[in-house]
Amino acid sequence: MISCRDVWKLYGQEPAKFLKRHNGHPTIQAVKDAGYIPAVVAATLNVAPGEILVLMGLSGSGKSTLVRCLSRLIEPTAGSVQFGGIDLLAASNKELINIRRHRMGMVFQHFALFPNRTVAENIVFPLEVQGVDSNTRRARAEEIISLVGLEGRGEYYPRELSGGQQQRVGIGRSLAVEPDVWFLDEPFSALDPLIRREMQDEFLRLQSVLHKTIVFITHDFSEAIRLADRIAILFEGQIVQIGRAEELITDPATDYVRAFTKEVQRDKILTVSSIMGKLAEADPNGASVRREDILSDVAAAVLRSQTSLVVRDNSGTAIGSLDRDSLIQAVWGPDKAGPNTADADADADAN
Repeated sequence: MISCRDVWKLYGQEPAKFLKRHNGHPTIQAVKDAGYIPAVVAATLNVAPGEILVLMGLSGSGKSTLVRCLSRLIEPTAGSVQFGGIDLLAASNKELINIRRHRMGMVFQHFALFPNRTVAENIVFPLEVQGVDSNTRRARAEEIISLVGLEGRGEYYPRELSGGQQQRVGIGRSLAVEPDVWFLDEPFSALDPLIRREMQDEFLRLQSVLHKTIVFITHDFSEAIRLADRIAILFEGQIVQIGRAEELITDPATDYVRAFTKEVQRDKILTVSSIMGKLAEADPNGASVRREDILSDVAAAVLRSQTSLVVRDNSGTAIGSLDRDSLIQAVWGPDKAGPNTADADADADAN
């Protein structure tokens, strides 16, 4: 659905000429020495239809700038962006406006609701801009209000809603045009933890119904793990690693990525398949676990066992093994001291 190749966004005087002088691939040091700010650096990624891709990184890492380049709210300095087979950078202003109005939905951290319009009026405002008739708008408002869980509040004004309810209005407004792609820029970061969790649940419920292609920005790795099919981590404008949460945890590409995943509860995320050993190390007739099992679900059995457990796939075929040492190493990490065997046994018995 979205494909970007070698996208750059540099701030400074005549950045396109600078890139051309360096054949499109200057070093970061050369960029900085020339006085440019590298907001996005040679970004390349694909977003598949129906996928949730989460962009994350520290403040200033280029997350929001990259999303604005993907939607062409910001003009990239160089590169290509394909949107549903359309060359977005070659699109005219008229074509771009049409794409944004009909095929893109956007939700930002600040709700930006119209205070003098009701919930229903806020939600269907994009349709009003398109010139859609009032009866169709009214019907669509009722449909969206039900979808985002705001039944009975269509005639309320934003000031009469809680923060979570206001964010639901913003989400509803972004869905009014039935977009192909949904861009969300830290939409829940201004909410308190409890409401934030509820909105994440609501987001996942909506996605299970709508199956949208989504690019979601956050700086919270726990939120990324809950929501993402894949995660792209940015550092100083560069995408330093893309993969499933499990891949980022077990095989971080850089110390920066490792720092993001350091405090994660690995046993709640990693599956048996990510740490299993060779089948020859286990008795094929012994106790077994499934390759897709989460480590926390099998930890007690593994820690109690004096031998390696067999790992089986969905068909029941033995494909590998899992022992206590591998489990302890994976959960407590290579740079942390795991519990000793006696403690592990005690914990297992307690469970």
